[in-house]
Amino acid sequence: MVLEMESMATAIGVSVPVLRFLLCFVATIPVSFAWRFMPGPAAKHLYAAASGAFLSYLSFGATSNLLFIFPMTFGYTSMLLLRRYAGIFTFFAGFAYLVSCHVYYMSGDAWKDGGIDATGALMVLILKVISCAINYSDGLLNDESLTESQKKNRLVHRPTAIEYIGYCLCCGSHFAGPVYEMKEYLEWTEGEGIWSSPKGKSSPSPYRAMFRAIVQAAICMGIYLYLVPHFPLTRFNEPAYNQWGFWKRLFYQYMSGFTARWKYYFIWSISEASIIISGLGFSGWSDSFPPISLWHRAKNVDIFGVELATSAVQLPLVWNIQVSTWLRHYVV
Repeated sequence: MVLEMESMATAIGVSVPVLRFLLCFVATIPVSFAWRFMPGPAAKHLYAAASGAFLSYLSFGATSNLLFIFPMTFGYTSMLLLRRYAGIFTFFAGFAYLVSCHVYYMSGDAWKDGGIDATGALMVLILKVISCAINYSDGLLNDESLTESQKKNRLVHRPTAIEYIGYCLCCGSHFAGPVYEMKEYLEWTEGEGIWSSPKGKSSPSPYRAMFRAIVQAAICMGIYLYLVPHFPLTRFNEPAYNQWGFWKRLFYQYMSGFTARWKYYFIWSISEASIIISGLGFSGWSDSFPPISLWHRAKNVDIFGVELATSAVQLPLVWNIQVSTWLRHYVV
């Protein structure tokens, strides 16, 4: 098995730890699909939590779940004991913990050495923990003092522990996002809100949207594998690079960045497929006739929007979309 992993990793030009992560990441699609068959909300919460923890263990090792315990515990404890200030405490404690973990693990060096750590997943998880605590604090406020997004996402009642853990680790969605709200997770699990199906009407089918996301992921990976041998980032450290003329270096800088972006497009496309097949990616119906199901909740990147952007101002709207939305709601 180890030899097979090594040969597969060599074939696509990555290390064994990165290959293990990619395999677990792709596995979030069938894992999320299986969520649909869990009998009842309690089983769904338990499955979401257990599957997420297991995938983390396979991807990053046992220490990854230990890494996640502190922010999850701090966030839930603050909601238990200090509801009014839970959002503030969790915000500062969560980001302080995230920064300290990035410094301690030196994520950039891990990638350079062919390794991988859980700090990327930790970032997504901390954003979810913070938003949950803030929304629970907002549950104490009057409507007049809340924005529309606060009214939409606030939590009047504290989630149970299993609901909270399921939300944080749901089927491996913390690997690369997208970030979503606790209220959305609860309504999705319990079949309420936009996920409630009137009698005699079936739920929207996710298969077409999921297939589109998988095809997009395959194309992105194909482009990346084709380009990366020609424009590796390691060439910047080679003496020959410094001997090139200005225009050749500028061209190489652009192409190496262009090449690297397709790796992220692949990751986010797989994540989108996973969230869509679970049903959580559903975002409502179009205004057309007949109405078409929309799946924008899972979308984390607009590839053409990024590549054809005419200004840096446009990039937050098309790159890492859900995190940008989170920042607009909770920071700006």
